[in-house]
Amino acid sequence: MREEVQVWRKLEARARDIVGLAELAIAEDDGHLQSTLEQELRALDADVGKQEVDLLFANPYAEHPALVSIHAGAGGTDSQDWTEMLLRMYLRWAERTKMQGEILDESPGEEAGYKSVTVRISGKRAFGWLRAERGVHRLVRLSPFDQAHRRHTSFALVEVIPEIEEAADVEIRPEDLKVDVYRSSGAGGQHVNKTSSAVRMTHLPTGIIVTCQNERSQIKNRDMAMKVLRSRLVALREQQRSEQRQELKGEHQSNEWGSQIRSYVLHPYTLVKDHRTGYETGNVQAVLDGDLSAFMEAFLRWDAGREGKAA
Repeated sequence: MREEVQVWRKLEARARDIVGLAELAIAEDDGHLQSTLEQELRALDADVGKQEVDLLFANPYAEHPALVSIHAGAGGTDSQDWTEMLLRMYLRWAERTKMQGEILDESPGEEAGYKSVTVRISGKRAFGWLRAERGVHRLVRLSPFDQAHRRHTSFALVEVIPEIEEAADVEIRPEDLKVDVYRSSGAGGQHVNKTSSAVRMTHLPTGIIVTCQNERSQIKNRDMAMKVLRSRLVALREQQRSEQRQELKGEHQSNEWGSQIRSYVLHPYTLVKDHRTGYETGNVQAVLDGDLSAFMEAFLRWDAGREGKAA
C-alpha cells in the first residue's frame, strides 16, 4: 500500500503549498500570483480526479478478466456488422490500455459480421472497467448493405461477466454436464476445421450453454468452456441474490429500440451519447477506434453516486 499512500501524501503537500501561496498573495496584495495559483489548482484538481477514479473500483471482481459477449439484435445484416464493429472497438480499447484480447467463440453472420461473438479481455481491472459496457448499444448510419443507401438503426447487446477461476460455493457435478464436440466454424486456419476441437457444454440444471472453439485443442477449449460456465453460474447466483441491483449480469434488456444504454450516430450528424450518465462526444470515429475511457470513467462515477443514494 506504500505507493498508494505516498501519492495521496504528495497531493496533500501540493495542496498545502497552494494554500500557502494564496495566503502570501493576499498578505502582499500581489495580483501577479493569480495566474500561477490558477494553473497550480487546475493541475492539482486533474491529478486528484485521476486518483479518485481508483476509489471507484469497489466491485469485488474488478481485478478479474472480463468475458464480453456481443449479440446482434434487431437490424438484420446491419446489426451483425455492428456486432463486428463493437468487437473491434473493444479489442482496440484493450490495445490502448495494454490489455490482452482473445476471441473464445464466434458465430459468423450470413453476409457480414457476427450473429454473436465472445472475447476474453485480461489486464489490470479488466472487469472493473468493462462492466460499464453492459447493455444495448444502438447505431444509426447510412447502411452499406442497402442499395438505396438509406439510414438504418441497428442494435447489439453487450454482456460482461468476470472470469472466475474457482468458486468454493459453486459446484459443477459431472452428471450435470452434457458435453458435445464438433468442428470449428470460425477462424484459425486449417487445423481447427479438420478436427473436432470445438466444445459445446450444457449445464443441465440451469440450461446454460457455453461454446468455445478458437483454441487449437479440444482439451484447451474444454478448460476454457468450464471457466466460462463457472463464471456464468457465479453471475447467475449473484443475480438471484440481488434482483434489484443485479451486480454482475446487469438488468435483462431486449436488443431493440428504447432499451439502449448508448447511442452512436453517424448520420445525419455525428454523436456518441451514454444515456445513463449523459456523457457525450462528437468524435465517433475515435470512440469506435477504442477511445472509451472517458465513457467508462463517467459510468463509474455515476454508478458510485447511485450506490451512495441507495445506501
